[in-house]
Amino acid sequence: MFEAAELGRKISREDFDAMAPGLRTELLDLQQQLRQADFPVIVLFAGVDGAGKNETVNLINEWMDPRWIVTRAYGKPSDEERERPEYWRYWRDLPPKGKVGLFMSSWYHAPLVDRVYGKTTVAELDESLERIVHFEKTLADEGALILKFWMHLSEKAQKRRLKVLEKDPMTAWQVTATDWEHFNMYDKFVSAAERLIMHTSKGHAPWQIVEGADSRYRSAVVLNTLKDAISKHLANREAVKKINAEIKGKAAKSKKPEPTALASQPSILSSLDMTQMLEGEEYNKAIQEQRARLANLYHVAKEKGVSTALVFEGWDAAGKGGTIRRLTNALNARDYQVIPIAAPTEEERAQHYLWRFWRHVARAGRVTVFDRSWYGRVLVERVEGFCTDEAWRRAYGEINDFEEQLTQHGIVMCKFWLHITSEEQLARFTARGEIEYKKWKLTDEDWRNRERWDQYEQAVNDMVERTSTRNAPWTLIEANSKSLARVKVMRTVADALESALGKVKKPKKDK
Repeated sequence: MFEAAELGRKISREDFDAMAPGLRTELLDLQQQLRQADFPVIVLFAGVDGAGKNETVNLINEWMDPRWIVTRAYGKPSDEERERPEYWRYWRDLPPKGKVGLFMSSWYHAPLVDRVYGKTTVAELDESLERIVHFEKTLADEGALILKFWMHLSEKAQKRRLKVLEKDPMTAWQVTATDWEHFNMYDKFVSAAERLIMHTSKGHAPWQIVEGADSRYRSAVVLNTLKDAISKHLANREAVKKINAEIKGKAAKSKKPEPTALASQPSILSSLDMTQMLEGEEYNKAIQEQRARLANLYHVAKEKGVSTALVFEGWDAAGKGGTIRRLTNALNARDYQVIPIAAPTEEERAQHYLWRFWRHVARAGRVTVFDRSWYGRVLVERVEGFCTDEAWRRAYGEINDFEEQLTQHGIVMCKFWLHITSEEQLARFTARGEIEYKKWKLTDEDWRNRERWDQYEQAVNDMVERTSTRNAPWTLIEANSKSLARVKVMRTVADALESALGKVKKPKKDK
């Protein structure tokens, strides 16, 4: 695979100096166009130690405007990072739309090194690479341009390069004992790298192998590739915009389709017994028991470093806010955070839709409560037409992958749909309009959503069917009775914690 990158290709200083002014001007012009674009550029650098990764990143920052470039390099995870899923730190650092992100020692580094050192099997390496492919596909599907450069040196060229760097006082710091250790394992690294590149070089995120022996040659290859890719992607995105605008225009002119026969069929929500009630002394006893139980389990979870993520979805006026307040009364306010999800801010719109949820993943032992969530993509955005059919259809897989990463990390996840009947919602809307301190809760949007009840019910049915997994199941709550809903939610969270804590070893106390 790497033979073509060991040919000793070079570019003379004269040729490079003649090319540089025009290329730099084109890159700066494209960067200004990119600032108005609806996608980010993600550039990854990996490869042989000493092959020029750092120098190339520095050159890009020098030639282009660094104000619109995000540069990140990763070492061993910090305590804060270890307490969250592996990909949290990468999601956190993603560049927003209109910017370029340069990444070194990124999500490829640990799988490669762990395999070379024998810490993982080939099967485990492949599993890690599949996670990477899915991650990059998720970003590319939302429009991100992803470029990956493998900077290569032959074994002789690497040895020569490391010695040259060591002799120069200005660059000696770049060569470490680890670099020489890796050099002595050159064949193992090349073997693992071949597998890595073959598994992860996809149409949406291809690898470009760059011969790194000559600095001018590698710079020319990377910079020209970057220029051509941004230019092409800008043109492609404009073409997609025009097509989507035409489709949207035709849809607006045509009559909105009536609910399908499928939508009129019984849904999973229609199977719930909405006549159940829990009142009076029976409710008071149940809520006190579950609150005490939850408080005890939460303290144990905190001690063991087990985090909890709670997702609340449901109809308008279903009682999400009241249920959340009763639940958090059992917790210490220092250890939980309620995240109310509304329309995305300008900062959030500049990122992938999952970014604003990744950023709220809590540290070990904390509780995060999402009052509405990432399911807006397959509910509100689907029904209201805020995203394309393609976008909300692929979101089921993206959401399942997101939740799988959370639960694999040990986070306890509970997802609740608070269900009320249409008649009960109307009664609550009417009551809200008559109570002064509740009037603010009732909006024109609430009434408009009622008109699309059947469409939302079908969307909820699809959501539960496609995203209720073993590790992150949906719990449907019969919320016509607020008291019943509150007890059932609290009991479900306590049950989940109890089950999870039985599988977690108590941490040893320092002597």
